[in-house]
Amino acid sequence: MKTKIHIVAMAATLVIAGCTTSTTPPGKSTASEWRKDFGIEKRSLAATGRNLYFILEPGFQLVLESVNEKLVITVLDDTMDIAGVTTRVVEEREWKNGKLIEVSRNFFAICKETADIFYFGEDVDDYKNGQIVGHGGAWRAGSPDAKPGLIMPGSPKVGMKYFQEIAPGIAMDRAEVISLNETLKTPAGTFGKCLKTQEGSALKPKEREFKTYAPGIGLIQDADFRLKEYGFIKK
Repeated sequence: MKTKIHIVAMAATLVIAGCTTSTTPPGKSTASEWRKDFGIEKRSLAATGRNLYFILEPGFQLVLESVNEKLVITVLDDTMDIAGVTTRVVEEREWKNGKLIEVSRNFFAICKETADIFYFGEDVDDYKNGQIVGHGGAWRAGSPDAKPGLIMPGSPKVGMKYFQEIAPGIAMDRAEVISLNETLKTPAGTFGKCLKTQEGSALKPKEREFKTYAPGIGLIQDADFRLKEYGFIKK
């Protein structure tokens, strides 16, 4: 997803749902230290909920814009069963120079005990001149070698490193939490005590970008995109 929500290593021991993970200071780790195992099979997962930096409730919407692009992220009423789990569908629509270039349907579930939010894959439609021309980056957990990733921890800590997408050869996005005290000005307002991540892909390890998440809202900055509007849409 365009967390390719375009959606995030460790300095202390983190215990999540009975699983212990070692930690490493930011910038001092190797690819082998990125966390991939989240004990999904032992968790109680739901299709609706929220943590401090990610809202998974139907009707919630984020609108982000850059100079010539627009990204609209909407939590839909729809659910989808993926790998035996009922997930929530989150739609992303992206326009460039006023033309639709991508629509993706992303699948998430939240852990009831920890509020960790997991990413189970995405269906992708790439557009050109109003026509679907491809499905780049599409994947689903449960297909060969593909597993759920962690899109947003319920209790993030500076230094955490984790895979968001685990689909070898297709999508291997990963994130590192680098700050929990950022302040960022956007067209929608100025937000403090924000979480900042450095994100990239194991498939392209030299390419990186930054994202910022505001408490109670979620994604407010993704590379050049800045939040313009947010809230629950009227039905």
